Amino acid sequence: MRLLLIFNDQPYGSERSYNGLRLAGNLLKTENDAELTVFLMGDAVACAKNGQKTPDGYYNIERMLKPAVRKGRVLLCGSCMDARGIRVEDILEGCTRSTLDELTMLTLEADKVIVF
Repeated sequence: MRLLLIFNDQPYGSERSYNGLRLAGNLLKTENDAELTVFLMGDAVACAKNGQKTPDGYYNIERMLKPAVRKGRVLLCGSCMDARGIRVEDILEGCTRSTLDELTMLTLEADKVIVF
């Protein structure tokens, strides 16, 4: 099954990205043949920022994103990155800069699309 999760919200301040990554993790555990793609756009591109430091006991979006990088794909909207001054060198290893054209194709090919 091809799954596409699209995130729009910043990593902290709203729990949408947090909850989306919780779901992504469970999907990867539950559905062995899942082809998972996480697409970060808008403020969500900051979810892939490398070197996030959070207080003890607080969730860390960078750590939560790593299973999706290992077992699926994590793509970032390139124009959203540019608008926020985020360079490829600033993002978590394994994440990839992408385009709206690629998101369009992924949406058309996906069995399920979930937006956070």
